[in-house]
Amino acid sequence: MTDTPPADRKAADHKVAGRKAATPARAGWRAGWRRFVPLALVVLLAAGLRLHGIGFGLPSLNDPDEPLFMMTAFEMLKHRTLNPGWFGHPATTTFYALALVLLGVAGFAIGSGRYADIKAFGDAAYADPGIAFLPARVLMAGFGVICVLLVHRLGRRLGDDTPGGDKLGLIAALLLAVNAIHIEYSQIIRTDVHASMFMLLGALAALAIVRDGRRRDYVLAGVFAGLACATKWPAALILLNALGAGLWRWRQGRRDWRMLGLTGLAAAATLIMVSPYLVLDWPALLRNLAGEARPVHPGATGGGFLFNLGWYLDHTLIASLGLAGTMLAGLGAVTLARAAPRDAAALLPAPAVLLAVICGQSLLWERWIVPLLPFAALLAAHAMVTLADGLRARLGAGRGRAMMRWLGPLALLALLAPMLRAEFVRARERAHDTRQIAAAWVRGHVPPGSTILVEHAAFDLLQGPWTLRFPLGALGCVDPRAALSGQIGYSKVEAARHGSPLVDLGHVDRDRLDSCRADYALFSNYGRYRNRPGVFAAELERYDSLRGAAPFVAVIRPVAGESSGPAIYIARLR
Repeated sequence: MTDTPPADRKAADHKVAGRKAATPARAGWRAGWRRFVPLALVVLLAAGLRLHGIGFGLPSLNDPDEPLFMMTAFEMLKHRTLNPGWFGHPATTTFYALALVLLGVAGFAIGSGRYADIKAFGDAAYADPGIAFLPARVLMAGFGVICVLLVHRLGRRLGDDTPGGDKLGLIAALLLAVNAIHIEYSQIIRTDVHASMFMLLGALAALAIVRDGRRRDYVLAGVFAGLACATKWPAALILLNALGAGLWRWRQGRRDWRMLGLTGLAAAATLIMVSPYLVLDWPALLRNLAGEARPVHPGATGGGFLFNLGWYLDHTLIASLGLAGTMLAGLGAVTLARAAPRDAAALLPAPAVLLAVICGQSLLWERWIVPLLPFAALLAAHAMVTLADGLRARLGAGRGRAMMRWLGPLALLALLAPMLRAEFVRARERAHDTRQIAAAWVRGHVPPGSTILVEHAAFDLLQGPWTLRFPLGALGCVDPRAALSGQIGYSKVEAARHGSPLVDLGHVDRDRLDSCRADYALFSNYGRYRNRPGVFAAELERYDSLRGAAPFVAVIRPVAGESSGPAIYIARLR
């Protein structure tokens, strides 16, 4: 046996020590990389699905509320004011975000020399809304992707008390990433996904309260609730999560629950700071809230609490999560309450009350379920992880781990398959809307020089060889080219519609019906009134008065799986 010289032995010891020191760092790097790559893939999937087909319908505007948001934001820039003048949602944060997008797009377009000034840009945007609407839709898609990231963060926090750990957050993020309804409303300029983002931030703050009880978390919960409320009124219910977290700590004998007062003050202060014109322009606030409170709406009237609950379960949750996903979400509420009642107190109050609130309304809207979808994804993921852990424990560590390596991914794929199919179907339907099909019919059948009455924002017909008429309440039917060239403001539109739910022939003042005479008419809302003649007799009378005995030369109806939109009744009036 030979002795190792002291110098060589010392060098060898240094190498071993260095290798031991490097191993934890390398292991940490590998663990971080394994965590980052799956999340990055989910985020890329979420972004890709939300950007795919995001220009649907343009330059026409198929969603009737998109012009409201964009015209209001444009008017704020045009008149250099922070007062939106409309507080129906109230949508203040959305208006400000859209104004910044418009400012950026206009600045780039003018700076690059494409347009001479802001007026030239405005003229171009009114003639072709896609110039401004597409960047604004991309902003909405960005909010949708942020929601996916926040759901992942919430799932990881819940996973701290679950053997599944990081899997919970990843599964929840994946379920929201492919949710068809969440994707669709991430492509529309509205407040639903924007408000949902603030609600998820509020839920994270509530989880921090129930676990740590720091003053900062109480204040942040209030700030996010104020931002949520300034975006959409019902989103203020996220305060209930902070309240549930504080009450849980009170039951545990913690004295910090008294800081819930800070949460309420922070919420009120944030709301007023972000949207001061709620107070300064309170007559507009009261007027807009009265306009939003409608007991009846064509095609969206509910049927009582239980009927509405069944409708939301069938037409929104099952339609986007699938039957299995919806059942898992319900099971997840039970497993979360049993396994982690502390976290349930900070996560479940707001979505539970919001579901009860929307089911108790007179109207039914698919978009009202959007803020609940992230919570449904979290609960479904929690149920999946809990079931997997239970199966693994029942089978034993070795056998259970081996089985779950293939059973878990198969179960997840079985859950995702109907969700992805629903998204592909809805994307195909959005890309083939009845209003664009009707425009194609017009181009093939209506002679040049004809006058056409249209009830939807048919910008794709503006450049055609026809004279268009558009119904606008007290103003009668106006020439849309003239109105757009004058950059008609939403305040004028709002005044003309007299608070009516729709801008269509059914709400034109009777003494202005003669201004709607045309050779052809494209009725977008006639079918909704026709389905309930007893409720909408006054609206139908206007259609019958204008149409007389003129026949419908074409009726373009949506086809499930192929096209979407309202039934378009095309009449040859003379």
